[in-house]
Amino acid sequence: MTENEKKLLQAKHRLEEAEARNRVKERKARTRRLIQEGAILEKAMPEVTSIPLDALGDYLCGRTK
Repeated sequence: MTENEKKLLQAKHRLEEAEARNRVKERKARTRRLIQEGAILEKAMPEVTSIPLDALGDYLCGRTK
């Protein structure tokens, strides 16, 4: 393996690591956003805490119509 091939491989690995870090960062941001939105929903409509998750979508759709 030549020196240029080694450098190319290292650059490829650095890029893959950076992309992996970005995916983790995006996933954590999405998780945080979903938690915050859920907290706002519970604050605005406390009754949703007693509704099963599989029925929540139907409840909310019926509620907004």
